[in-house]
Amino acid sequence: MKNVVFISPNFPTNYWQFCRELRNNGLNVLGVGDQPYDDLMPELRASLTEYYKVSSLENYDEVYRAVAFFIHKYGRIDWLESNNEYWLEKDAALRTDFHITSGFQTEDMPRIKYKSRMKEYYQRVGIPTARYHLVTDDIAACRAFLNTVGYPVVVKPDNGVGAAATYKLKNDEDLEAFMAFRPAGVSYIMEEFVNAEVNSYDAIIDSNGEPIFETGNVTPMSVMDIVNNNDNSIYYIVKDLPEDTRAAGRATVKSFGVKSRFVHFEFFRLNEDHEGLGKKGQIMALEVNMRPCGGFTPDMINFAHSTNVYKIWADMIAFDHSEKEVGEHQFCAFAGRRDGKNFKLDHDALMAKYADHMRMAQRMPDALSGAMGNQMYVATFPTREEMDAFYVDAVACE
Repeated sequence: MKNVVFISPNFPTNYWQFCRELRNNGLNVLGVGDQPYDDLMPELRASLTEYYKVSSLENYDEVYRAVAFFIHKYGRIDWLESNNEYWLEKDAALRTDFHITSGFQTEDMPRIKYKSRMKEYYQRVGIPTARYHLVTDDIAACRAFLNTVGYPVVVKPDNGVGAAATYKLKNDEDLEAFMAFRPAGVSYIMEEFVNAEVNSYDAIIDSNGEPIFETGNVTPMSVMDIVNNNDNSIYYIVKDLPEDTRAAGRATVKSFGVKSRFVHFEFFRLNEDHEGLGKKGQIMALEVNMRPCGGFTPDMINFAHSTNVYKIWADMIAFDHSEKEVGEHQFCAFAGRRDGKNFKLDHDALMAKYADHMRMAQRMPDALSGAMGNQMYVATFPTREEMDAFYVDAVACE
């Protein structure tokens, strides 16, 4: 039997399903989190062999002691994971300190966490990347880069999560304002702006770097704009993964040396020809995420492909393969509404109209609402035309 430490099993709230499938595979599932045990979902409590509460997951010493306790009680830890972007570096540090070799180590972090370092690994397999400049206090160096690529440009933390603290600079006034307020000690990357939609490669990879399961999603509008403009949020799981996305995803897996992971790689599909990057419709690199796509995306993947990626992932850990079937394919649409907007169809009307298609409808956790809205709806459709009609009804305002 393997011992698996799962960091923060209570958040996101759907992650208890990873723990359930691990337990169903006969593994000891040892949870470390900052929520009181009695406040955990009953389904999560039933999925854990034991739970160790820390006052804060930010406190490395506390989390270290929790893992040491589990080793003392249960023996060697075979796997340690959070499947959460925010904790990837802490996961790697714990694996390194406790000689858990089944995942990324501290030395691996720069190439998978720093956007500037990712570019080399995309380029190694011939995937174009946007030109960039690492921002310092030297505004003249920024202007020299802007003389080459022109406005607008996008600035974001070189080591950041999602679209947090990401901005589009349209002119010198924006540049000067950004340079004045950017947080001290945070390394920023400036990139040429690319007119594109985000297409992802989402996959579960075995210990040989081969995919056990593959799909993808599309974000037709910029997550950066959603966050900064307080817009509604939409994205969808594709009915069938485009072959160019599949090829780019598999090449990226090989270049980054990914093994035994659930991954979410983001690419741009160009909305127009872009010199040096490609023609309209082609894909280029955006960034790698060495974890599942956020929020309720794993559930959406299940709805889109009539399967269970929580089980496929747990099977990968326990057996290095999975025989879980993938069934009928559909589009699975996410619509996230912002509070305070006057929608043409209120909640009850939307639910009634799409009752046969709706798979989830609930409030988003505050920690995810910035990028995903306050009230979310997930629905499946056999055709793109039906999904597009749903989006009009879901996010159109008076």
